[in-house]
Amino acid sequence: MVTDLFTIGQLARRTGLSVRTIRFWSDLDLLSPTTRSGGGYRLYDAVAVARLELLRSLRDLGIGLDDVRRILERQTSVREVAQAHVRALDTEIRTLRLRRAVLRSVTRRGSTTEELRLMNDLARLSAQERQQIIDDFVAEVFAGLDGGPDAGLAQAMRTMPAELPDEPSDAEVDAWLELAELVADPDFRRRVREMAEAGSAEAATPPPEPLRSIEVARQALDAGVTPDSDQARAVLDEMVDPTLSAPERRRLAEEMATFTDRRVERYWQLIGVLNRRPPFPPAVPVVEWLIAALRASR
Repeated sequence: MVTDLFTIGQLARRTGLSVRTIRFWSDLDLLSPTTRSGGGYRLYDAVAVARLELLRSLRDLGIGLDDVRRILERQTSVREVAQAHVRALDTEIRTLRLRRAVLRSVTRRGSTTEELRLMNDLARLSAQERQQIIDDFVAEVFAGLDGGPDAGLAQAMRTMPAELPDEPSDAEVDAWLELAELVADPDFRRRVREMAEAGSAEAATPPPEPLRSIEVARQALDAGVTPDSDQARAVLDEMVDPTLSAPERRRLAEEMATFTDRRVERYWQLIGVLNRRPPFPPAVPVVEWLIAALRASR
């Protein structure tokens, strides 16, 4: 009956909650008693029972006591609180999935203590904080050059996904770890700065002798042709003007070497992994072979 009154013990048996929990919520004024018995015991009516059921449901969903109080006092709606908790849970789920991926990577790689610390730190970063690591690297490398011909390159090097995937692959976790280590390397920063400065300085000069398809050099490299062999010289004649003198060929080799670095190519490969772009075959080993062949020209 709606006029029935229940003690805390009866409420506990009716709802399955402990007496301690009901008394705790009652002490916080989340569940006020309807009246008290002659002996001073708290008594609750059917409305209080319904309120208790709502309170339990909200707590089971992980909603905090402050939000519960606002809902019960109708300062906010269940819908508004639920929306806020959905957003919070989405963030927590993404974080847990990323941490799971990090732990999988640690297990697979047999990581050192330092790698484990770094991966754990990276897993805690927001998308904005991850982007800031790359932005700081690019800002240092291209300082004073952003308005020049390398502005497009600087912007391309900043391109990071807005969010890591909800369930990043092992390759994506490894790529982010390697990328963070790479951009923190002072020697790598110095090398990219050299390339940027060289690009700005040579922007006003005629470009070097254009090369024909690099695939010819790739085939020679794959075939094991040594750069100082007669066969390599024949390959060069297919790729550059045969009338170029040896000094001109060596100058071309030095110009190419200025803009050739395996770590820089690796940077682009890692950015591609994180942005889920199709992989591309490495070009630097081929260019290094070509540079060696040009330097060996007689």
